[in-house]
Amino acid sequence: MDGKIVVVGVDEAGYGPLLGPLVVSATAFELSAETADQCLWKVLRESVEPSARAVSGRIPILDSKKLYKRKDGIRRLERSVLATVAAWRGLPPTLASLLGLVSPETVSLLQGYPWYRESDPALPVEADPGGLRIATHRLAKDLERQEVRIAGCWSEVLLEGHFNRLIGSTHNKAVVLLGLTLRLVQRVADAFPGSELRVFIDKQGARDHYGPVLMRAFEGRRLRIVGEGSDYSAYELTTEAAPWRVQFEQSGESLHLPVALASMLSKYIRELLMTCFNGFWSRQVPGIRPTAGYYQDGQRFVQAIQPHLQRLGIERDLLVRKR
Repeated sequence: MDGKIVVVGVDEAGYGPLLGPLVVSATAFELSAETADQCLWKVLRESVEPSARAVSGRIPILDSKKLYKRKDGIRRLERSVLATVAAWRGLPPTLASLLGLVSPETVSLLQGYPWYRESDPALPVEADPGGLRIATHRLAKDLERQEVRIAGCWSEVLLEGHFNRLIGSTHNKAVVLLGLTLRLVQRVADAFPGSELRVFIDKQGARDHYGPVLMRAFEGRRLRIVGEGSDYSAYELTTEAAPWRVQFEQSGESLHLPVALASMLSKYIRELLMTCFNGFWSRQVPGIRPTAGYYQDGQRFVQAIQPHLQRLGIERDLLVRKR
């Protein structure tokens, strides 16, 4: 697709919890230069909704924190994520097959964790299959009509023990997150060599200056600082082949559809893995209340399962994140 631009969004889920994985995802759309300057929510308005309401069969795509509420279940989040993945590559039948599409290396790593290797839930978990097929068809037709293509979905899934090892070597959780983010940018670039990239990333903490780390990560490119500040930091990374623009923004998931979709994909994968996690521990400790893994409730959960770790031969560093 000569002359096309690849517009990419990157966001994470699980940066703060005590339990469960950190998931960072990228989603990308390939489209014309003219369309790349437009709001994708408006371009795809026949199939996509920027609010949590499912209007006339459209799928909501927005910040996962606004769409997903634990007490309401995973159905709405799942319908949007799986419709998008299905329009890209077909509906994955299980969690393992979804990971095989977006994070292939994770599939084998799960075998090192008792709570993940024993479970591979069938998909969809809660979304109505018939409604999902309709939403997928509607999105696919809208994409075709607007000459927009889902270029891909990628995830970096950092499981608990691997998280602790990286923290042990970097001593900085923000450095770990940024490293995963830049790895995703490289994965997208590898999939589209020679293409112009526009990459939008939800701003990470209080950092305003990303230039030095971008220069180290992408040494073959010339860097120009477009602007740096509290709201956004933007950079051009160029070669003779194709330019990149990389932009970190506050509340990026509210500004760019691909960032919102990346937020949702990250959240969906994390929630599926937490379902496996809670299922394992409910079998080992009957009656235990499930956890989302966040700090205060995570402490309650760890205290309840602590007496069982030795019996199961589970090291604490495999289970509880250090930061």
